[in-house]
Amino acid sequence: MTDEEKLEAFDNWNAGNLEWRLLENTAEILRFKDKFGDHLVEKIRDAAAQKGTGKWAVIEAMNAGVPATVINESVSARFVSALKDDRVAASIKLVGPSNQKFDGNLASMVDDIRKAVQASKIILYAQGFMLLQESLPRLFGCYLNCADLAQMWRGGCVIRSTFLDHVKNAFILNPQLKNLLMDEYFIKTLADFQMSWRRVIVTAINHGIPAPAFSAALSYYDSFRCPRLPANLLQAQRDFYGAHTFELLEQPGVFHHNDWNQGKSQ
Repeated sequence: MTDEEKLEAFDNWNAGNLEWRLLENTAEILRFKDKFGDHLVEKIRDAAAQKGTGKWAVIEAMNAGVPATVINESVSARFVSALKDDRVAASIKLVGPSNQKFDGNLASMVDDIRKAVQASKIILYAQGFMLLQESLPRLFGCYLNCADLAQMWRGGCVIRSTFLDHVKNAFILNPQLKNLLMDEYFIKTLADFQMSWRRVIVTAINHGIPAPAFSAALSYYDSFRCPRLPANLLQAQRDFYGAHTFELLEQPGVFHHNDWNQGKSQ
């Protein structure tokens, strides 16, 4: 896509139900031309810096035991981008897919990307609010009015968007809501958008395009909706190597340790 085509996509998204200050500002960046008539964004070195707020959020999430996978991958993507010289050297030696040209329907893919953005944004907010709900009582002994917070952000900040109205409504309907993914509006939206989301990630993988935040968001969604994860094997490994014990499905809350070497063949 040309910068003009990307600009048109961001303008269209921002004019629809994805209205978001970040999209608006991104369109302004894509629209800006320097004194030579060139799009300035194409001349900026692709190495992102950071001040530390994302890193602090990830650290707090680790301390609180809350998955913040989308923020984590976003921070890590900045770290990778900063390895500019290493990436240039690696691009000469490391092999990717042979066919990197997209030959599908561009308009359909752009719409799929819009839905992938919205679905991933839902996951991001779900994780963020879980982190706030867990951390504030533990750190400060206070509880968060999530509906009021969404309303405050809606009033004006870098994440201002119409999306926050749905967040506010979810917490008004259920002030005890533990995860936004369990609100009916978000359940329906994710159900409607999930196949577009998957097509975008598959296309990115097949064309060698990194999409870490999209992938992390979808992986969390699939993990959260999965009634049984392969973590039973992980916990068995922990018990094998460190005697960290495990619970049985029929005895939650009761911890066992097994001598795994008993069944070892001689």
